[in-house]
Amino acid sequence: MTSLMRRIHQGTATFAIAAALAGWSNPALAQPSTDQPDPLPEDAAPGAGGEQAILITGSRIRRDPLDQDQPITFVDRADIDRTGLVSTAEVLQRIPSSGGALNSRFNNSGNFGNPPDGGGVGAGAAEVDLRYLGSRRTLVLVDGLRFVNAASASGVPGSTDLNAIPENMIERIEVLQAGASAIYGSDAIAGVVNIITRTQQEGFLASAQLGLFGQGDGFTENYQLSWGTGSSDDSTRIVVGGHYVHQRSVSAGNRDLSLFPTPGATECDDQCSSGTPAGRFIVLGNDLTLRAPVLAGRPVFNPANPTDPASDFRQFQTADRFNFAPYNFQQIPLERYGGFVNVTQELGDVANLTVRAIYNKRKSRNQAAPLPLFVGPDAGNGNLLDTIDIDITNPFNPFGVTLDPSTYAFIGRRVVEGGPRRYDQEVDSYYVSGTLDGSFQLLGHDWYWDVNGVWGRNKAKQTVQGNINAANLARALGPVADCTAPCVPFNIFGGPGSITQEMLDYVGFTQRDSSRQRLWDVSANLSGGLFDLPGGTAAIALGVEHRDQTGRFDPDPIVAAGLGSDIPALPTSGGFNVDEAYAELRLPLLAETDFFHRLELTGAARYSDYSTSGSTTTFSAGANWEPIPNLLFRGSWAEGFRAPSIGELFGTPSRFDQEVDDPCSDFNNSGISDAVRQNCIAAGVPADGSYVQLNPQLSVVTGGNEALEPETSESWVFGGVWRPSFAPRLSIEANYFDIRVDGAIQAIDAEVLLGRCATTADELSCAAITRTASGQVAQIRGFLQNIASIETDGLDVTLNYRSPETGAGTFGLFWTNTFLRNYTVTVPATEGVTVIEREGTEQGSPDQAFPKFKSTAILDWTLGEFGASVTGRYIDGVDEANGNHMDAVFYTDVQIRWNLDDGFGFALGVNNLLGEDPPPCFTCGLNNIDPTTYDVPGTVFYARATVRM
Repeated sequence: MTSLMRRIHQGTATFAIAAALAGWSNPALAQPSTDQPDPLPEDAAPGAGGEQAILITGSRIRRDPLDQDQPITFVDRADIDRTGLVSTAEVLQRIPSSGGALNSRFNNSGNFGNPPDGGGVGAGAAEVDLRYLGSRRTLVLVDGLRFVNAASASGVPGSTDLNAIPENMIERIEVLQAGASAIYGSDAIAGVVNIITRTQQEGFLASAQLGLFGQGDGFTENYQLSWGTGSSDDSTRIVVGGHYVHQRSVSAGNRDLSLFPTPGATECDDQCSSGTPAGRFIVLGNDLTLRAPVLAGRPVFNPANPTDPASDFRQFQTADRFNFAPYNFQQIPLERYGGFVNVTQELGDVANLTVRAIYNKRKSRNQAAPLPLFVGPDAGNGNLLDTIDIDITNPFNPFGVTLDPSTYAFIGRRVVEGGPRRYDQEVDSYYVSGTLDGSFQLLGHDWYWDVNGVWGRNKAKQTVQGNINAANLARALGPVADCTAPCVPFNIFGGPGSITQEMLDYVGFTQRDSSRQRLWDVSANLSGGLFDLPGGTAAIALGVEHRDQTGRFDPDPIVAAGLGSDIPALPTSGGFNVDEAYAELRLPLLAETDFFHRLELTGAARYSDYSTSGSTTTFSAGANWEPIPNLLFRGSWAEGFRAPSIGELFGTPSRFDQEVDDPCSDFNNSGISDAVRQNCIAAGVPADGSYVQLNPQLSVVTGGNEALEPETSESWVFGGVWRPSFAPRLSIEANYFDIRVDGAIQAIDAEVLLGRCATTADELSCAAITRTASGQVAQIRGFLQNIASIETDGLDVTLNYRSPETGAGTFGLFWTNTFLRNYTVTVPATEGVTVIEREGTEQGSPDQAFPKFKSTAILDWTLGEFGASVTGRYIDGVDEANGNHMDAVFYTDVQIRWNLDDGFGFALGVNNLLGEDPPPCFTCGLNNIDPTTYDVPGTVFYARATVRM
């Protein structure tokens, strides 16, 4: 291999060395390796600083890694292994600047439905979110190329499922914590996660890890195997691998915190469900529940004596509600397996060809309590179930009249005979990319070129057990003369055990949903030096890209026909293509002069033309000033751009059942003001105050909007890095960030709509709410729109120290912190806007905490073949909207490890050593914890063995 070809590919091989030497970049998530770095290769291509020029996330121009000018966190294989986690996404979610995103703590199915982003619930997926701006605003790349978006058979997401990328394929992860739309295009508003894959390995590498909660559940297995041939001097390099990960479930019923819907409760309160096995029947002006099996000839109800033992029914009470909580998962069961191949072939002295291929299969499951079958005008299903009649001739109707919307308002019956609802997902992920690259000399400088092609597909299917066909139910509850075989009359009144298997067989069905997404992407890049300046070589990068994305979601035909009794959904399909071109310029103006040891300016521009969203141009600019050696100041400004995703544009109406308190409920006893009471009455609540909210979850109808405009953003980052000469292994870095997103795509929160309608009678808010004659909220419309803005700013501070070798070993300290100063959401009203301050609060359903301070510190020690680390993770306390304060949490993780000379290694670890429980959350949607922020309650023990041959 020629010197020129070799130095192109040695850039990746020597990156860890450069990163260890560099004080300018944010170091690894965990303490970097304490091995002494090897010298750089003699034939390294010179960069501005005279060292090897390589590509680092945030720029398309090759450069000396010591001159890194962006706030980047590096996570390598050792960092991932040190956590003991089996999910790359959950490792990244531990970075303090990470917000909440999907992970295995989300039991996202059941009657919660689809959040208003067109992406579905994302059941079983694992994502990454930076700056609390949502995973859709964080771009995920693999070796600098886009990865296909997720599929979970519930919608068309605009984000990436990291479960599809094998962990043993990963060499390192570069997390750029700054906007980069001018470099990479849409979606890079909050930052970029670039997964760099392993391109060379000699021999076999295998690992096996087993883990278990102290409570004896949540058992995990993680097996990784890879083989490679070829070193950096070989013209052919191959790395292949396979993996198998199996994570068992943790039941909510096995944790005290989640035994009941209200934290700390020992019996049901009004947060439990009125869909009980005994039934709740608001009929003929009475609110009843079953006392005993209905017997012919006994009184239906005696209102003069609600406890009349001669009656089969009595008045419904809070104690009659059903505790659905123990059926849920705190940690979902998940299984992943698949493989990868990375092949690099030198094509003589001209070019190199690199081909990457990934296959991954994911099986996951969510679980919810047995179906709460709600019928009647106040049920809020939005389909046939709200108008269903129970005929007088139905053999199980004890009321002696036909129950229709004029004689009953609500009947709720928990179908416990059908067992828990189960949502089983299978997702097949395919990804192939090819890169042809090379270099040449022009204008006395090195120039590099590459041409790339990407194809990816995610295909998902979901099977749901426990749903009911509304059309069959209507027939089974209707005139008995019309219920002929195979129809079986349905008993909704008889209490637990009264629904027979024959009844279930007729009204029930197995729901089968599917979705898929596909990506085609071709790109070409050219970069190199133009001319020399006092500070070094002026360099430029140019590139073009064409991308084609399609996606679709196909719910079960019965569900699509509006006949399901669980979450409604309609088919979604769509796509777009985009043509883009960009240019990036780097100008090193001064070097090694007084007060200007280095001064450099950078800039970039990108033009994007979308078939769905029109065209736009984004710009960025930056400056790096090193007044004296080892002290760097830097600043950057960037415009951002995010085109609406397929789900956001074309997502069809569905429903999200959000936990929210209606301020108009029971207004005679709730203490609200007269003005609010009058607003509630004007909105359709009965003036006598008889309306009481039936259930804590209200139906929010969600859906996409083809009229959506792209989001735009403006971000600033100012920072500095100090690497004092008297402590060459110490670096201190601070970065201030300020991001504003305009025209942000989201729905106005249902809680905001209800609150504004009640307190200010805002026309826009009240128009989005539909109530029944009794005052119950039948529907809140939460369709996507371009809301006014999201603004956030804060500070990241990182300290990294690695000691020299001592007789007691080598010590390292890594300490990174994020201070969230402000997070403000501004949404439009009929007149003016509503400003919501999120910093220091818990959003509640959908769950998301916004701590003002998060911190991670890792103390690492290595002595010969032995090593140990202690990790502390601090999450500041937050306040809920109901006045509850969620206390701060400090997690402690420890690991010991040893590596033998014959290639064997072992590690033992404990996560959450002190058994810290997450703070109870009263407004969260499920399990009384915020799964975006806190760990599953309990201590996790794990052991890992590795072998290298």
